[in-house]
Amino acid sequence: MKKILIVTKFYYRRGGDCIYALNLENLLRSQGHEVAVFAMTYPENIESSWSGYWPSQVSFGGGVKAKLNAVGRTLGHGDVRKQFARMLKDFRPDVVHLNNIHSYLSPVVASMAHRAGAKVVWTLHDYKLLCPAYSCTRDGVPCELCFDGKFNVVRNRCMKGSLAASVVGWLEARKWNRRRLESSTDAFICPSGFMAGKMRKGGFAEDKLLTMCNFMAPEMIERYAEIDPSKASADYYCYVGRLSQEKGVATLLEAASRLPYKLKVAGDGPLGEQLRSQYSDAVNIEFLGQVDPQQVGQLLADARFSVMPSECYENNPLGVIESFCAGTPVVGAEIGGIPELITPERGITFKSGDAQSLMQAIESAWTHSFDRKAIQRGALDEFSPKSYYDRLIKAVY
Repeated sequence: MKKILIVTKFYYRRGGDCIYALNLENLLRSQGHEVAVFAMTYPENIESSWSGYWPSQVSFGGGVKAKLNAVGRTLGHGDVRKQFARMLKDFRPDVVHLNNIHSYLSPVVASMAHRAGAKVVWTLHDYKLLCPAYSCTRDGVPCELCFDGKFNVVRNRCMKGSLAASVVGWLEARKWNRRRLESSTDAFICPSGFMAGKMRKGGFAEDKLLTMCNFMAPEMIERYAEIDPSKASADYYCYVGRLSQEKGVATLLEAASRLPYKLKVAGDGPLGEQLRSQYSDAVNIEFLGQVDPQQVGQLLADARFSVMPSECYENNPLGVIESFCAGTPVVGAEIGGIPELITPERGITFKSGDAQSLMQAIESAWTHSFDRKAIQRGALDEFSPKSYYDRLIKAVY
């Protein structure tokens, strides 16, 4: 069995990248590996016996000194080098598995791990290696300008509309450029073929890219396995996610308001107040607000289908995977990694950002008879921790 060091910016269930890192830690331990974790010190982190090795917290939102410390961290300065060197010396990992590390930890850990003789594996949860602003999105639409030159992040002030933040993003991308990152990394795990294609387009070597769809935590697999999809009430369809421009929820509500079917919307975000006001008179649209994971599972299980209307480069959306595990088909936008997940047996796709195309897909899905048990059975196997572990050991570790 190998000694594996997992590196992640935050050590709590902050977002999809952190959840993946926590799930990966548990998965590797369950298979007998010795696992350590390296993260940034942060008040919300869960307890860890390795926290004494973690570098101090930095913040881009404090005073001048705090901002300078944070900028230094993005370039690999400060205590991150010292603390990571201690971790490498004391734990002596065979494999260092990186997740999101930019800004709060820095890619300096990749080069340090490589020099220490560890195999360096990097799971990509966003497009940071290609786009200094992480998302390959500008003004709410897909953008690939930085594939041809990272200074475009400054020209267009892509980092929160701030010139200063965009300059920092450019400096970070310039220092941790493709050649430097590639020379320190043995394998980049891309959760979708779409992301792997963009990495190739950005100049990354084909032989270092591996496409591996994410997995569901064992407790989630167990929870969804208890659902009987044949008992779905199926008198509505649903959307679960952030209420923001890039998620395409405005296009979904435009389409839904022109159809007779009931839509339930779970989640909140920057467009929440505006959309609730705009569609307050739409009797067939119900806003549920934030719901907990168990409520999400039941909402999906009882829906006729769910909708993933994104207008951004989704990588490997958990919402689609969860829907399938509940036995619920998906109407998904033809963008990013979404179409890779949706076969004719488990959903319908439509042109991203096109309300008319979405309306047609919703109408087709409403009248179509899907084999919900087959959808669930296939998903619980495809996205299981065991399937992921077998591929990880064979192809990466």
